[in-house]
Amino acid sequence: MNSEDIRKLLSRYYEGESTEKEELILKQFFREGDVPEDLLSEKGIFNYYDRLVIIPAPGPDFENKIISAVEKENKFQIPVQGRRLLFSIAGIAAGLLILAGSYFFFFHRTETKDTFSDPEIAYAETMKILYNVSARLNSGAQLFESSGLIQDVTGKSLNKINKSTVIFEEKIKTLNHLDKAMGIINPVDFR
Repeated sequence: MNSEDIRKLLSRYYEGESTEKEELILKQFFREGDVPEDLLSEKGIFNYYDRLVIIPAPGPDFENKIISAVEKENKFQIPVQGRRLLFSIAGIAAGLLILAGSYFFFFHRTETKDTFSDPEIAYAETMKILYNVSARLNSGAQLFESSGLIQDVTGKSLNKINKSTVIFEEKIKTLNHLDKAMGIINPVDFR
């Protein structure tokens, strides 16, 4: 079959007007024949179709298999009355657990014991810990002071840059006025 006939069959195929026999001719042509360069992409498509596994049609007992599978699943479900009983038992068990937990929480608490028998020693130890915490917080605050200095220097330098930008813009405006006064329309091109 020549390439012109194949092109006609391809157009019918893509328009959905081809028959099964014409599609088989196309598949066989792209599988066996020398394919012109402009149809190589079509060859890839039809080779892909050839490699696909054909899904078999369902047999006559397909519907019966589905129904039996659904019935097997329904057998494993707990009836409604059984579910109600199960939820009731679960609720009672949860309530008993809450009561037992609250009993142990409220009535069997262990009392905290003092680690120091002398109040003056406890006070001294507490003050030592608080001074240690205070010293660490102050060392952290000193780090923030140095970053504050950096921010001040950065702010001053940005202000100076902004001032120089304003001066530059003013000078450019005067140059633009000078250009307009001289009648220069296009600047000189230095290439």
